[in-house]
Amino acid sequence: MGPRTHGVIHVIQLQHAAKVFRNEETRQHVQALEDVSLEVEENEFVCLLGPSGCGKSTLLNLVAGFERPTTGRVLFERRPVTGPGPDRGVVFQEPTLFPWLTCAQNVEFGLRSLCRDAGDRRQIAHRFLTLVGLDSFARARPHQLSGGMKQRVALARVLALNPRALLMDEPFGALDAQTRDRLQDELLRIWETHRKTVLFVTHNVEESVYLADRVAVLAPAPDSIIADVPISISRPRDRYSNEVREATMALMRVLADLPCCVLPSGASQRGVHASGAFETPQREEPHEWSMP
Repeated sequence: MGPRTHGVIHVIQLQHAAKVFRNEETRQHVQALEDVSLEVEENEFVCLLGPSGCGKSTLLNLVAGFERPTTGRVLFERRPVTGPGPDRGVVFQEPTLFPWLTCAQNVEFGLRSLCRDAGDRRQIAHRFLTLVGLDSFARARPHQLSGGMKQRVALARVLALNPRALLMDEPFGALDAQTRDRLQDELLRIWETHRKTVLFVTHNVEESVYLADRVAVLAPAPDSIIADVPISISRPRDRYSNEVREATMALMRVLADLPCCVLPSGASQRGVHASGAFETPQREEPHEWSMP
């Protein structure tokens, strides 16, 4: 159970969190996040919105425990996050399924450390494949599935672990528009049934308005979260309604002065902006990054 503030339960908390990476080749330090504070309530659906490269995935990795903050604190249910755990299920942009396993075996894989009985694992896998509409594909292998179906298997695999929170890193970003819309609806149906806490990374404004209870807008360092916008549109939402359209336009105005992408340290900080201005940066060789 997370900490209560005036009756509100905060499951996820970032307190003045910062993250610095170091380029081992150039010895330069890159400030990926600076002084970020964010709280996510129990059962709340929060979208983290911002331009590419502003640190959204880094923030999610801090909550997941894949990275440690350079300064500040990251808490999950009042406890400092020191590493990954089954209480936080992560869904990535790529499904990351094991190609040699069937759909059912992929879902069962994560259960091995939690459930010793093979029969119980099969029953749980069947339950969650049914939940995402893929029970008839239990014996199929990933190469036999579409991109959207693979992502459903990845979601079923995470849900089978019964995490307290879902951390989703642009899970529908690589899908076509029609499949993305369908999976958004599927995710909302599952969320409304199981009431998980969700932190969802996206750079798609329309997606954030359609899904979220609240949208936190992240700007590149040295800025932080520049807006925390509640989406008070009643559910179920009509993605083509005037309310959704107006909320989308309001968020686009917040984003208007932010760069559309953020370049690595050493590259020109000029680039494509939402205003339409464009300047071509000098070509930069790729670098490998590590923690300082």
